[in-house]
Amino acid sequence: MLEQLSIRNIVLIEKLDLTFENGLCVLTGETGAGKSILLDSLALALGARADTSLLRAGAEQGSVTATFSLVPVHPVFEIMGDIEVEPGEPLILRRSLGADGRSRASINDQAVSAGLLRMVGEALVEIHGQNAERGLLDARSHRALLDQYGRLDRDVSTTAGKFETLQAAEEKLAHALQEIEQARVDEEYLRHVVEELTELAPEEEEEEKLAIQRSNLMHAEKIAEALRDAEKALTDHGGVENRIRTATRAVERVIEKAAGKLDPVLEGLERAAIEMAEAQVVINSVAGDLDMDPAGLEVVEERLFALRAAARKHKCEVTDLPRLLQNFMARLQSVEDGDREVEALKKAASEARKEFIDAATQLSERRADAAKKMDVAVMAELEPLKLGAAKFTTFVSELPESNWGPSGIDKVSFLVATNPGSAAGPLIKIASGGELSRFMLALKVVLAQVGSAPTLIFDEVDRGVGGATADAVGDRLRRLAEGLQVLVVTHSPQVAAAGQAHWNIRKSEMNNVTITSVDRLDPSARTEEIARMLSGASITAEARAAALSLIEG
Repeated sequence: MLEQLSIRNIVLIEKLDLTFENGLCVLTGETGAGKSILLDSLALALGARADTSLLRAGAEQGSVTATFSLVPVHPVFEIMGDIEVEPGEPLILRRSLGADGRSRASINDQAVSAGLLRMVGEALVEIHGQNAERGLLDARSHRALLDQYGRLDRDVSTTAGKFETLQAAEEKLAHALQEIEQARVDEEYLRHVVEELTELAPEEEEEEKLAIQRSNLMHAEKIAEALRDAEKALTDHGGVENRIRTATRAVERVIEKAAGKLDPVLEGLERAAIEMAEAQVVINSVAGDLDMDPAGLEVVEERLFALRAAARKHKCEVTDLPRLLQNFMARLQSVEDGDREVEALKKAASEARKEFIDAATQLSERRADAAKKMDVAVMAELEPLKLGAAKFTTFVSELPESNWGPSGIDKVSFLVATNPGSAAGPLIKIASGGELSRFMLALKVVLAQVGSAPTLIFDEVDRGVGGATADAVGDRLRRLAEGLQVLVVTHSPQVAAAGQAHWNIRKSEMNNVTITSVDRLDPSARTEEIARMLSGASITAEARAAALSLIEG
């Protein structure tokens, strides 16, 4: 439950520390005293959107701290484990807001994002204010509320997963059909390109090889001439080989007289003779391999130019032509194999559709069961709220297929009939102001009983009712508070009298500054406050007696 609420520099509140208790806690005060400030402050600590308009005039920073005590098995501790926040007792949620618009959030003094703070806050407190009432009136929210009551989260999650799978399968099928259709439109062009590139038969790294071959062919004549000059230089005038042999014989004649000094000279001459002979062999070999055929150059150039022309045509590099051919062949093959692929995708989409419909149908059946139970629960709440003749019906119907979605195939509507024999219709169209408030309370009570939040807050749930009906509202809130902590902001003396603890909110001026303060009322002050609510500014003895009578029940 909410144990403490500490507020600093929020709107009209400079400093406020409140301690709450279990049971039914009521907050009263004149219109404009600042009851909404308390709710806005608590909402801020629970992760609501931070707005600088909440900051007290002239303050650089405001803050709200909410302290909770919880049972050890409360689901919030599992949430905290998921977000890696250390649990503790008590659980402290804090939010600060600066004049620069920046806000900071923490749980047990560990910094968290506002989104994580809100996730934890929603598990701790449910605030049923005017916005929540509008949500109950909006038929678009009814399906989610029924799912909440029926605890159908797992079924909804399963159905959503099946719908996502169905969407993916249908999108894949549609994409394949589109591709095949486009391929069929381009089939003639594809066949032409494949035939053209197949005939060209581009090879990997062919351009580089052809370029080198072309260069060699273009310079073959000059190379041949150079080789002839080299051979002539080696062979003219008896040739270099004869000179080496002559030099060798000259050395050999005196080698025995040199005592080994001429051995290296002789060895060098022998090596020179061998290398000269090898050089001549290489020159002759290269000269013999030279392609001097002009027609060969023409063939190479035609091939090279054909490859480059194809690359320009397809706006790619010559090296990309083999891969381009494979791509075009694959596209053409997809046309030929398209029917088989489409049939497979159609089968997958059909199976996904069946699985979604099965899951959605099962969810519909459980919604129908939950709707019956919810109707019984709401009807049980209407009798003590002086609406025993009214009828509440949760109507579950199938949506058109075009409106199927992650939440299934159902439309859920809350319908009411306020008089026997009258036709049922939407809440907003059938119920009067006072009846609407009571229907809302019945729904909120029923929904609250399946929630996990240990603290419920009702903002003016008694609006538009009085007398015995207000007594019934107060009694229902008191019974609800037997298992939960319930805080109610009220203008009804009957509801205020049902409370087990009472706080008065008032606005005053101090040093020309308007401030809001909150006082815990003792029994005497509580009687005075309820008497004020009964009689207005002038409190009479009769009003005090009536207030005491209400309190004593």
